Amino acid sequence: MVKALLLEGLIARAVERKLLDVVVHDLRAFTADRHRSVDDAPYGGGPGMVMKPEPFIRAVKHLRRHRGSPDSVILTSPQGKSLSHKEAVRLSTLEHVVLLCGRYEGVDERVYEEVVTEEISIGDYVVTGGELPAMVIIDAVGRHVPGVVGDAASVESDSFVRSLLDWPHYTRPEKLGSKRVPEVLLSGNHLEIQRWRKRAALQRTLQRRPELLGSAQGMDDEEREVLKELRQNEELRKAGA
Repeated sequence: MVKALLLEGLIARAVERKLLDVVVHDLRAFTADRHRSVDDAPYGGGPGMVMKPEPFIRAVKHLRRHRGSPDSVILTSPQGKSLSHKEAVRLSTLEHVVLLCGRYEGVDERVYEEVVTEEISIGDYVVTGGELPAMVIIDAVGRHVPGVVGDAASVESDSFVRSLLDWPHYTRPEKLGSKRVPEVLLSGNHLEIQRWRKRAALQRTLQRRPELLGSAQGMDDEEREVLKELRQNEELRKAGA
């Protein structure tokens, strides 16, 4: 599953250009029984199977011997801290990150105690295995490595960079049915376009994710005034309703 990520797209090109080094290991290669078992029934009973500790511990020891000590050993887990823009940027500054993919009912607690340094979740839901979360982490982190994204400005203006959602984007055609591209974007006035984008980003964040505004950083005076105005308008709208 994870190897598919390395065949197409941005991450594949980054690996080909040696900007990223992504290696996939089969956990079954670190088993000791003839069935190559990575899971077993839980002590104390209950549904499902639990992933055994030895394959994970052997795998991390193998990586330490052959690739050096990792800066972080991450277990993908719904119990972990949420993957955020800030976390992706932090991880992109590390030289060597190991991602351990859980499955089934969970992972033997001794894996956490022996080798895991942090747990990361991609959301408050459960998927069938840790491979998809691992791929999301690789993609989210990889695009912050210098050179991976061709236009660095596109990364700098992403949603969540300043805890604000992105502004609306438009391209051709200029008119689609009754919907037209906002006139300001056709004006060529870069100062007015920038002002429109600031306002649109603030309005979208206020409407869709208002909780983000409490942690928004780096707002200039103009943005603070616009946000104040938008909040006042919202209060008037609710009062009128």
